[in-house]
Amino acid sequence: MTRIYLDHAATTPLRPEALEAMKIAWDGTCGNPSSIHREGQKARKLLEEARDRISANLDAFSEELYFCSGGTEANNWAIRAFSSLEKRHIIVSSIEHPSVLRTCEGLEKEGYRITYLPVDEYGFVSPESLENALSPDTSLVSVMLANNEIGTIEPVKELAEVAHKHGAFFHTDAVQAVGSIPVSFRDLGVDALSFSGHKFGGPTGIGGLIVKRGLDLSPMILGGEQESRHRAGTENLAGILGMEKALSLALQELPEKTFSLKALRNTLIHNIPESIPDARLCGHPEKRLPGNAHFVFSRISGEELLLYLNVDGFACSSGSACTSSHQETSHVLKAIGLDSETARSALRISLGSENTEEEIRSFISDLKKRVEELRKR
Repeated sequence: MTRIYLDHAATTPLRPEALEAMKIAWDGTCGNPSSIHREGQKARKLLEEARDRISANLDAFSEELYFCSGGTEANNWAIRAFSSLEKRHIIVSSIEHPSVLRTCEGLEKEGYRITYLPVDEYGFVSPESLENALSPDTSLVSVMLANNEIGTIEPVKELAEVAHKHGAFFHTDAVQAVGSIPVSFRDLGVDALSFSGHKFGGPTGIGGLIVKRGLDLSPMILGGEQESRHRAGTENLAGILGMEKALSLALQELPEKTFSLKALRNTLIHNIPESIPDARLCGHPEKRLPGNAHFVFSRISGEELLLYLNVDGFACSSGSACTSSHQETSHVLKAIGLDSETARSALRISLGSENTEEEIRSFISDLKKRVEELRKR
């Protein structure tokens, strides 16, 4: 059976070009980037050149980029680093990734006050709600650039301006956005930005945190001098090289890819509600990631639907891969006003450049059949 992969929001296939780039770190001529011998200095040169290119691609200075293990670590690091001992109030949106929410829950136990901003039915955070939530003791605001479940793109630039007006730092989780939409660290005006390589054709286990030049970033991991003494541990050179290559290619292809993904996404958005009664699109119909389509269906179990689709050769998900094994009701869907029963019928389809119109038409036909079968039971 030919498998059709529709879960790119969880992870993307490793690009062959990224794998080739990674092999340079494994060919026996590279040492530890912290060593002063020839092999170590070759590794250091490759690492810093990759840092320069990634920074330039995201419109940041090289010294602002710190490599880490991925989006979860970057989010934890940013929230912890900007949580002030004097100003113990943090504001986050109610639809953040678990790596942000769980970190805030931990800080709450340490005496911090956490405000969870509400969202509207599309998942938008309004600048007005942020303005009302800010107080003199707010140290940090964190709102994701694009939601990993429903795909809504947030007005981060405007939100950051509001936070800065009140003297608070602003962090954005851009894990789902980088490689999918244009992202400029300078233009967004944020103080910190997280991203992860495996969301745009790079390897897993590598990502980055960009922090505005001049800000004091406390280290998350101690024990070494790496990453300007901010993140101890031998750098993942192979991962960095693969991530840099994947990002460069993703951004080169972005205009064409955006056009093709939007066309496929709109085929899903227009045809699924027409062919399946009581199918509801979640997130904004237009202000969303180009490859994201998220639906809920009345009177079915989303878990059963996913299992049937998997048997039929389609790889989809119900939402965040970080919580999928626990079968909890999505906090994102609760936040946009869905009841628990409806939220448990969720289906997220996230597209990649290899997907075709024929595959999407086949998927819609199979989805219609499976939903009808489940509703008859």
